[in-house]
Amino acid sequence: MARLVIWLVCLATTAAVITRPFRLPEAIWAVAGAVLLVLIGLMPVGAAWQAVREGTDVYLFLIGMMLLSETARAEGLFDWVAVQAVNRAKGSTSRLFALVFGVGIVVTVFLSNDATAVVLTPAVYAAASKAKAKPLPMLFACAMIANAASFVLPISNPANLVLYGGRMPSLGAWMASFALPSLASIAVTFFVLRWVERAQLTGPLTGTCETAVEPVTLSRGGWFALAGIVATALLLIAVSAFDGELGLPTCLAGIATMAAVCITGRTSPRATLACISWAVLPLVAGLFVLVEALGRTGVIAVLARWLATGAAQSPTTTAGVAGTILAFGSNLMNNLPAGLIASTTIAQAHPPQIVTDGLLIGVDLGPNLSITGSLATILWLTAIRREGEDVGFWRFLKVGALVMPPALAAALGARLLIG
Repeated sequence: MARLVIWLVCLATTAAVITRPFRLPEAIWAVAGAVLLVLIGLMPVGAAWQAVREGTDVYLFLIGMMLLSETARAEGLFDWVAVQAVNRAKGSTSRLFALVFGVGIVVTVFLSNDATAVVLTPAVYAAASKAKAKPLPMLFACAMIANAASFVLPISNPANLVLYGGRMPSLGAWMASFALPSLASIAVTFFVLRWVERAQLTGPLTGTCETAVEPVTLSRGGWFALAGIVATALLLIAVSAFDGELGLPTCLAGIATMAAVCITGRTSPRATLACISWAVLPLVAGLFVLVEALGRTGVIAVLARWLATGAAQSPTTTAGVAGTILAFGSNLMNNLPAGLIASTTIAQAHPPQIVTDGLLIGVDLGPNLSITGSLATILWLTAIRREGEDVGFWRFLKVGALVMPPALAAALGARLLIG
């Protein structure tokens, strides 16, 4: 009976995070589900607190990225980037879409998919507004590339660190496994998304945009913010090369950038801190507690037996099937907790590398199906709501259902082809 109640609470919480009853934020429902399990005695307080603590590196990483983003926004960096993009699009909405997609690849690869959601999305909205183009195709490009390019490098997605449990392969081994699958994922996502949004990109009334907009002069604080973002990217690459945790360096880089801007501009950081979406942190903490509760039902032991048996019979088939199941399953509970479950399962099953790689592709790319699939997509949704846009669950699903499955098939197929 206890196991059944845990499953029911977790399912109800997931449904509430997706549907947002009474228009309450997602974080409230995630925390409510976790607290309920503790109050009814199905989750010991100590175990719940330990589950929350396991997300410390993720919390620090998010804080750093949000500080960078809000500092850049306040200093006009996004407006400056928007002007550069519009002027280079030369009046073509399709070209602007491609530019957004290309920049999204760079940001995701070197700063992580969460940075694409937090840092790039406001700049893209500003670019679409200045170009007088439909914003949603550009915004969908941000959301989709944030996940599609998130396994190019180990630092491209916090879920990579979660799934490997901090024991990352060398960079050479990583590239050997994921270079071709990443290329397949990015290419298929681009072409399918462009086809899905073709009416907004190439139609007689939507295929053109502003050819030039008034230049924006970047302030000294804006240059400091840009330098902070570039320095953070270099720092993350260096830390990743030495197998270090990324959260604290990212947080310190965000604090340092905000401090530098405030000191040079003689301003208070209070306004910047007030604009940050702090609710993301309890949302993630609640999800970690729910996953820990699920693990106590014995489901991970069952999954480990299934994975070990399948891998012993056919590693390639198991890699494809397991990656596909995890891809769709990540949308039911978010890919960070799904990655935690997969990581624990891998530790118990000890499958071949190709199976682990298939699971990583699934946990990274699968979230392109729905808005609840990854933390990056939830952050993206928060960012566009601040700009006055909103995309509901079904609207995102209509796009994701067309874009994600072929990209997943291409990426998994490329990995199985490598062998």
